[in-house]
Amino acid sequence: MKKTIRIIVVLLVAGFIASTEHLPVRGWLTQELEAFALRHADKLPLATIGGYLFDNHCAQCHDNPEVKAPTRAALSSISKEYLMISMEFGKMQPMATHLSKRQRGLIAFYLAGDNKEQYQWIEQVQCSQPAGPDTRKWVTNWGLGPANRRFVDNPHAGINADNVAGLKLAWSFAFPLVTDMRSQPVIIGDTMYIGDKAGKLFALDRLNGCVRKHRDILTGLRSAITLAEMPDGRKLLVFANSLATVFAVDPDSLDIIWQRRVNISDYSVVTGSISYHDGRLFVPISSYEVAAAGSPTHECCTSHGAMIALDAASGDELWSWHSTPDARLQKTTADGARHFGPAGASVWTTPTIDSQRQRIYFGTGQNYSPPATDTSDAIIALDMQTGSLVWKFQAIEGDVWNAACLRGGPSCPENAGEDFDFGASVIIADLEDGRQMLLAGQKSGEIFALDPDPEGAEGKLLWRHRISQGTSNGGIHWGMALAGNSLFIPVSDPERDTPGYTPRPGLTALDIHYGTVLWHRPITRGCDYDDTLKPLVGLENNRSTSRQDTDRQYQCSYFYGLSAAITATPELVFSAGLDGKIRAFRSDNGVVLWQAETAVPFTAINGVTGHGGAIDVAGQVVAGGWLYVLSGYSMFGQLPGNVLLAYKVE
Repeated sequence: MKKTIRIIVVLLVAGFIASTEHLPVRGWLTQELEAFALRHADKLPLATIGGYLFDNHCAQCHDNPEVKAPTRAALSSISKEYLMISMEFGKMQPMATHLSKRQRGLIAFYLAGDNKEQYQWIEQVQCSQPAGPDTRKWVTNWGLGPANRRFVDNPHAGINADNVAGLKLAWSFAFPLVTDMRSQPVIIGDTMYIGDKAGKLFALDRLNGCVRKHRDILTGLRSAITLAEMPDGRKLLVFANSLATVFAVDPDSLDIIWQRRVNISDYSVVTGSISYHDGRLFVPISSYEVAAAGSPTHECCTSHGAMIALDAASGDELWSWHSTPDARLQKTTADGARHFGPAGASVWTTPTIDSQRQRIYFGTGQNYSPPATDTSDAIIALDMQTGSLVWKFQAIEGDVWNAACLRGGPSCPENAGEDFDFGASVIIADLEDGRQMLLAGQKSGEIFALDPDPEGAEGKLLWRHRISQGTSNGGIHWGMALAGNSLFIPVSDPERDTPGYTPRPGLTALDIHYGTVLWHRPITRGCDYDDTLKPLVGLENNRSTSRQDTDRQYQCSYFYGLSAAITATPELVFSAGLDGKIRAFRSDNGVVLWQAETAVPFTAINGVTGHGGAIDVAGQVVAGGWLYVLSGYSMFGQLPGNVLLAYKVE
């Protein structure tokens, strides 16, 4: 047995070495080696391999006091996820650009080391499984239903306009080694399944926050968790980690049933969440090459978005749809720089399930490099059985942009666009006469209503309405909500020194029939901010070597708009801000009935130092009189944090 394991380890090492492209390895072998590594990381010498890579590629700076780079000891206090971000498109990207994604992952694995001491508290807060089965399904997927309406009825919400003022913090839970909270949980009965960016999956008692079970995942959870209820009655928890690997986990034991890499390039990530229907998983593929292109030495751009269907029982791929053709060399400049394209049109959104028409709908992002395609900044309809294109609607033509455009870098295309991708998921709305419409929000600040049954292959626009001017980090980001005939739209809109630009952060309600405004509630900062301290724009902040004064940022946040996905009930809309404020608005007039500050210290029940921060991506969910808020998001210079907050109606 030991000999067999040694042989497998040798093969694994060979696979990782081959990822440097010095040795040829078949794709299927690489996939199998990666799957083995993910399942048995605790038994394999991955840290040893990572240490070798660090010694040969990083030690000359980090082991040299004269360079004043962080030491190995300092780096070991950082999570694998943050180390990967730093090397892929953050401060260390220029130095790590020659390394493959797998090599960067191994270095991060080595540096993060054995973090067991960070989790010694688990034993003190463990509790037993519930006495009897409780199968109430409070939260099962990102969109709170297949139509992505993010709507919860009154019996399930347990919070209404009459009792919302009685919401009080019942407990808080802090996650070690974490500065970002992004993975929306699943809640079944009194058990909450939640993962973090340090690579932990927890089953918590949602009523008091104690730990029922936990397990390690090789890298941090990136997507929301989805409950897949199989045709044979089995249940699976499905999610993707930061290495574009999809996991299927048994909710009772937290054992990994299968895992599958879904990357189509070294830049692939799963940013949107995974949707499930009738034994199939639909996985959106995006790419962080949009950020990597900011490096002056990057040869832009070769990656693109995709949608991949997997068999939920086995993880086997059933079909894939690609948003652009494979990139080809477009030109070589006089100084020898090569430019590739087309690229981009990443899929950032969670796919929407239309079981009536057997279709899925999703949005795409801008192209990263020319030539521009007609699938960028678009809403796509695919046949869910075959993956074939049914129709597409392109909202903006010729939007070609990448992070090099923030500083006029060599990869920025001529006549660059504005980075107005679709990040908010498509919503299916029911009309009184039995017809349906699709609602989509874009970073341009526009809402689009589409006919799901156009006559041809081009989508049919019913109406469009602009509620803000939008920016690359503004407009409509992560998710709208629909209650009856009212569509609720959060707008982020950061302040920018752009001529003619007026930010309009806030919450707006539209009537879905014609797109008319029902009400608009603006959001203000509410404190005096020193503009000399403001962070750099978007992705440029990740690359900056200057440090923000975090304490001062907590006192008055530069960012305060509404970027996170919102949640609606028949009477309320819950929307959280980038300044850490969580608010409950009346759905009929936008009046704020309740709010709480979360960008503050918390005495967490698990004894870990807790602090809230910016609320982004998933935001909040409700379940039976409880409101659960994920607070902390440090990307783009926003406020870091590491807490799950549980508010209860008293």
